[in-house]
Amino acid sequence: MASIWRSVVVSMLFTLFGGPGIVLVFIPWLVTRFSIPPGEPVALRAAGVILISTGLALLLESIWRFISMGRGTLVPTMPTERLVLSGLYRYVRNPMYVGVLTAIAGEALLMQSGGLATEFFAVGLAFELFVRLYEEPRLMRTFPEEYGVYQHHVRRWLPRLTPWDGGAQQARTFRGLAVSKEK
Repeated sequence: MASIWRSVVVSMLFTLFGGPGIVLVFIPWLVTRFSIPPGEPVALRAAGVILISTGLALLLESIWRFISMGRGTLVPTMPTERLVLSGLYRYVRNPMYVGVLTAIAGEALLMQSGGLATEFFAVGLAFELFVRLYEEPRLMRTFPEEYGVYQHHVRRWLPRLTPWDGGAQQARTFRGLAVSKEK
């Protein structure tokens, strides 16, 4: 079992210098130098900031849940030991990726950047391929029964309107699940 502190450190380093840091900080800085166009309407700025903030909140909550409940990291080579089915994962299977895409959309809107809009679609395609070709097959091998049931009830990208409660009900019958009773 991975130590929680090791998981925290590895996840923080990967977030800052790996995937999320590259697509949310490095690429936007290269494309826009974080320049907000002068005279941009306040409503447009506010919408961009709200999307960025929402996306970061989704990302950070999901990372913490991976560490604390899944006992692992978000690094693909150091996956969680348990299937995480609580929190935002009760609404959508990939809240981390949804958070990153939401933040990129906010950055594109805030900085009025066609380049960041292109990044949004390129990262979305990369996430789709990675999830379908690597993550989902690995999860099906690791948690065949549990993930199959979860996959049937919770969509990959579009959140449910109500949280899926099947994970909490089935937690007693599945081995290795990270499910909490929170609503």
